[in-house]
Amino acid sequence: MFTLNSKGKLLAIDRPVVMGILNRTPDSFYSGSRVREDDALLEQAERMILEGADWLDIGGQSTRPGAATVGVEEELRRVLGAIDLLHRKWPGTPLSVDTWHARVAREAVDAGASIVNDISGGRLDPDMLSTVGGMNVPYICMHLKGTPLTMHKEAVYDDVVREVLDYFIRRMEDCRQAGIHDVILDPGLGFAKTADHNWRLLGQLAVFRMTGRPLMLGISRKSTIYRALDVAPEAALNGTTVLHTIGLLNGADILRVHDPKQAREAITLVGLYKEKGA
Repeated sequence: MFTLNSKGKLLAIDRPVVMGILNRTPDSFYSGSRVREDDALLEQAERMILEGADWLDIGGQSTRPGAATVGVEEELRRVLGAIDLLHRKWPGTPLSVDTWHARVAREAVDAGASIVNDISGGRLDPDMLSTVGGMNVPYICMHLKGTPLTMHKEAVYDDVVREVLDYFIRRMEDCRQAGIHDVILDPGLGFAKTADHNWRLLGQLAVFRMTGRPLMLGISRKSTIYRALDVAPEAALNGTTVLHTIGLLNGADILRVHDPKQAREAITLVGLYKEKGA
């Protein structure tokens, strides 16, 4: 069990957590995650909560391979109103802001976000770690080489598991020095990783348990699934559930998903398997 402190409120991870994805973008790789209008945002959020989402993750910048950067002002325009709406509607549901910009993180937390989810681990904005350290919220530190625009050129490793683990050890110390007490680790499947790298990280996810930090898995409908099955992202739900199951068996604490209902079902069945069958 993990306990996270978010602005004085404790967030307990006493079972695997489902984080629902809400993208305020026109170009995220999976069309079903795009909710640009407020009515659609509220409808999608309500569906996710009813289907088992514990947390909601709101992003205003696509992080698909090759995605162009929209800039801080546009990102703020996309996410701040959404976070305010969601926080007022469901004040008991923790909201995560998906950003690598310190200013976006700060203003999103002021608007009601409880968690900062940074794909860059603080490497793309030198003010990110100190900003998060001053806000007393959990920080999701993902492994990434390069940027979303360049990461496809950076997928080169001698030993991907060891190198990601070494990265986390260094970044956890940087977070500690910045005053961040609660860090969640995300190995960044699909980010500067080939499909082979993703399979290896998924299979050895338990290695990262040695850090003593909660582990987040973000594999939902990604290319490792849909290319292996020769389908579109829209048809990759069954494959996603299979890989979520593998991730849970290997120690994932948080599933970042497009489909909370199926993720929650996987969590329930894996929990019963561990309790009664293993």
